[in-house]
Amino acid sequence: MSGYRFERLKVLAVDDNAHMRKLVVTILEAFGVHETVEAENGDRAWTSLRENNPDVILLDWMMPGMSGLDLARMIRTNPLAPNPFVPLIMLTGYTSIDHVRQARDAGVNEFIAKPVAAKTVMSRLVSVIEHPRPFVRTSVYFGPCRRRRANDEYRGPERRTETEQVVE
Repeated sequence: MSGYRFERLKVLAVDDNAHMRKLVVTILEAFGVHETVEAENGDRAWTSLRENNPDVILLDWMMPGMSGLDLARMIRTNPLAPNPFVPLIMLTGYTSIDHVRQARDAGVNEFIAKPVAAKTVMSRLVSVIEHPRPFVRTSVYFGPCRRRRANDEYRGPERRTETEQVVE
């Protein structure tokens, strides 16, 4: 499908729908991913994250118990998270701009609307690998820099304050 080799990539797929998890796993296997761990809800994903320390997490938004949004916040802010920098890719049917912003503000790196296409999964995986964004820590946010593009024409004041830190 591409020139990328994903055989060493460990992915955690989190979705309460078993058919969607199977679809995601099948797509990842087609890309060459050999190690995929599945979780059917946020609580199981949190346990799996701590046991398996995946390289990438694909997660659904709406699940019983802990939502994907709550899981993303927990991964980014809980001191027990083994890797708060792990790339998070949200797969969801909730695609309004408000939902995209909420996911971004929870620390999600990429967003995929359901129904999911293999080409979209590939582009988001490549994006988090080839174009990792620096992480930012503020009093109310920790996660990838929410700025997706540099605007060379912008000449106004810096939007970040001195209390914000770029974490590499």
